[in-house]
Amino acid sequence: MERPEIEFIYVGDTMCSWCWGFAPTVEQLQQHYSFPMRLVNGGLRPGPNAQLLDEGLRSYLTHHWDQVAAASGQPFNDSVLAADGWVYDTELPARAVVTMRSHDESQEWAFFKRLQRAFYSEGVDVTDLARYPQLLADFSVDGDSFMADLSDEKSRLAAWEDFEQAQVLQAHGFPTLLLRTGRDMATVTRGYRPFGDIEAPLTTYLAERYEPSDFLT
Repeated sequence: MERPEIEFIYVGDTMCSWCWGFAPTVEQLQQHYSFPMRLVNGGLRPGPNAQLLDEGLRSYLTHHWDQVAAASGQPFNDSVLAADGWVYDTELPARAVVTMRSHDESQEWAFFKRLQRAFYSEGVDVTDLARYPQLLADFSVDGDSFMADLSDEKSRLAAWEDFEQAQVLQAHGFPTLLLRTGRDMATVTRGYRPFGDIEAPLTTYLAERYEPSDFLT
């Protein structure tokens, strides 16, 4: 029998703090359910929407990151917030994710998670192009080719296609997790939720439509 068409659609941003808080939930969902999770870069503060890190934004982010850490238990390194003149521009890491998608889609999720961890846990400035050769160290792609494509206009266009798709999906905040079953679309969550809050109602929803072997690992 043909496998049912089921997928998660995850809309998030590598530099979104609540997406970093949601990262353990994503890991558990990917381990618990057997169907794929499609990644769409949401576009938190890209390009023309970027913000200069002034005292107001620094205070806001510090407070916000403390909230996410308390809710999720995720580690935060706020060294980036000490930089003078830093611009919170999420376009480059989104371009990097779509570049990885074009080079090797099977490594896209791992690279998205690597950028999250680098920015939030290690204090790496993922808005700095010079940091990417090191960030690619554990990935089996040609570094020179990847960096050339990342710097090319096509990566910017591909990232903005993702941002537009996020709007079509009405994902106006991140993380947003949707479930597509055939032609039907359901919202799993809009915003951070731990796995324990999601698993039971989601499994019940799927069990009403499919056999457990169709969706559980």
